[in-house]
Amino acid sequence: MTDPSETGVSTVTESTPGVAPPETAPAPPETAPAPPETAPAPPETAPGPRDEDRLGALIAFLRQYAVLVLFVVVFAWLSLASDAFLTVTNLMNILNQNAPLAIVAVAGTLVIIGGGFDLSTGSMFGVASVVAAYLAVNVNPLVGLAAAPLFGAALGLVNGLVITILKVHSFLATLASSLVYSGAALLITGGFFIAVSSQGGFTVLGRDKIGPVNLAVLAFIAFAFAMWVVLNHTRLGRYIFAVGGNEEAAILSGIRVGQVKIWTFVLSGLAAGTAGAIGVSRIASGQPQAGEAIGLQAIAAIILGGTSIYGGSGAIWRSIVGVYLLALIGNGFNILNVNPFYKDLTTGLIIVSAVALSAARRPR
Repeated sequence: MTDPSETGVSTVTESTPGVAPPETAPAPPETAPAPPETAPAPPETAPGPRDEDRLGALIAFLRQYAVLVLFVVVFAWLSLASDAFLTVTNLMNILNQNAPLAIVAVAGTLVIIGGGFDLSTGSMFGVASVVAAYLAVNVNPLVGLAAAPLFGAALGLVNGLVITILKVHSFLATLASSLVYSGAALLITGGFFIAVSSQGGFTVLGRDKIGPVNLAVLAFIAFAFAMWVVLNHTRLGRYIFAVGGNEEAAILSGIRVGQVKIWTFVLSGLAAGTAGAIGVSRIASGQPQAGEAIGLQAIAAIILGGTSIYGGSGAIWRSIVGVYLLALIGNGFNILNVNPFYKDLTTGLIIVSAVALSAARRPR
């Protein structure tokens, strides 16, 4: 018989009972490898949305109330540091001396909320004061006092027309007009003071009182209340916020942006003229260089009060607190006989901090 191995035909081997067949494949693994117990933790330094919200809320709170907190702190410190500070006479002097500046700052708040700047208020103050003195000498004292605010409003109208018709930025336009108005004041006076007699009621506005309160302070309160009503309870006030917040959107909404801007500068001129009338009535002399620094001081107080330098937000009451915070610093340093250098340094640092807060949450 032929051997099957020689023919190449495979044969099946019969299984023997009780004998296991040979293993032909490896057994599968009993268990799969276990997954890692914990996932890697996210980085701890990445700020979450809640942290950003808290930071934004803190900055918003500081914008709203930082100037008030500083005012209370400075007031309390000066009350404890000097017995001469917390007296009726001293406090009324602070109110009276800074009433013209506060009037300019109140109207300047509307300009900055509307997205503008008015650097000419000091020059308008000077022109209005010399016009009042000139008319008091040559026409009638009361006519001179009444003409000063109107003349200031006319100069503000010129500013507004230049800005809107010629499309010049308000910063440059009012910088140029301030030079023009200063030159006009010098031409009116010939470079000399115009002395006015205290007779005829010319000094009533600047010097007279009702009880312990000066008429200048009452004029400031009345003007501030009127501007608060305009800004918060009239259509013009709503338009001022809209134009300052987004001028292009205001145009698309049908707001006459040019008219709104003109009104803000007219009110700024009216305020400068009113402040000029108080100033010239107080000293009974028309001086062409009077009020030179009042414009920058007003802007500093407005920014210190939290009004955004980019426009669209602000409040009149905070500008007023800003004015009197600066006044407290000056008065306190004088009472305590502190080097004036430290007064200017302190004021500058406070203003820089206010500007930083204004820019902190602005969209980039």
